[in-house]
Amino acid sequence: MVRKLQVAVSGLGRMGARHARHFLEKTPRAELVAVCDPDPNARAWAQANLAPYGTKIYEDFDEMLKHPGLEAVCVAGITTQHAPQTIRAIEADKHVLCEKPLSTDIATCEAVVEAANKKPHLKVLCGFSRRFDASYRAAFERSDNGGIGRPTILRSQTCDKFRDDDYFVHYAAHSGGVFVDATVHDIDLALWFFGADSIVKSISAVGVNARYPGLAQHQDVDNGVGVVEFWGGRVAYFFASRMMAAGQHDVTEIIGTHGKLTVNQNAANDLVEHHEPNGIRREIAQTYYDRFGPAFVTESNEFTECVLDDKKLPFKLSGAVSAVKIGAALQEALRTGTKIEFNEIGERINKAKL
Repeated sequence: MVRKLQVAVSGLGRMGARHARHFLEKTPRAELVAVCDPDPNARAWAQANLAPYGTKIYEDFDEMLKHPGLEAVCVAGITTQHAPQTIRAIEADKHVLCEKPLSTDIATCEAVVEAANKKPHLKVLCGFSRRFDASYRAAFERSDNGGIGRPTILRSQTCDKFRDDDYFVHYAAHSGGVFVDATVHDIDLALWFFGADSIVKSISAVGVNARYPGLAQHQDVDNGVGVVEFWGGRVAYFFASRMMAAGQHDVTEIIGTHGKLTVNQNAANDLVEHHEPNGIRREIAQTYYDRFGPAFVTESNEFTECVLDDKKLPFKLSGAVSAVKIGAALQEALRTGTKIEFNEIGERINKAKL
């Protein structure tokens, strides 16, 4: 009998429920043995959708960690629980796949890395989904092989479809801000294409509240633009938005000395064009999951493979800390109107304006 990785998922909100289904239905080498969530509605969903397949449902995370034979945990609840639960899972000797970000607090992110370093036999991965997307992987391979010369400018955006409710306002209370929550994906791409050892030279940001004035109470915006300059002659330009009309539109452009690569520049769900009296249109993904669903499935399968076959993880946990550091600095630059500068070894050379 082929051995399967015994996995549990913590947090059964929208993303956690998807992770649970991925491990249950789309990861052949894994077995979803347990889930947990303090919300009775989430547990009711699990009772209807997961329990029939033998998944044990827990209310308490620490009780779930004691589940017989449990080997790995996917932490996918609210952001404020990512780091504490990841650390407790590591201390319980479990492998961990944690949703991004590890935390909105840099010191807490570093505590996760420290806990993981104490147990090098464990696989601990922060789930930056675009790293598992086929198009981004193809672009990186082309770039890494010198296909566009030296990558010099990166322009990347994460733009959510507009919602006619207060979801984004309530979410901003614990998300860390649009640059930490959304742009962290684009920041991770910059560190991927430019190199994980890239050192920031300066950070600046501006933003507006065009459709969600309530975000101001959290010192956040619904449209933000950030510029990160790296030592060595590289620049990343980031755009984050919560008000796209057509749907989810996430785009990346990598400009090199001898060419450029674009990912999802002309977004489309498929090759169908709708020819109508008022023009020609294409339909695009409506949510982040619509766009990156297959990448999440690849992520769960590759994480499982790394654990079972003791393979090297596709990227280091320390990169998740670097991404949050840049995101937090962008958020500060936005809030204060200050350009933040660093020396050639990455030390900040101007004081924070709080």
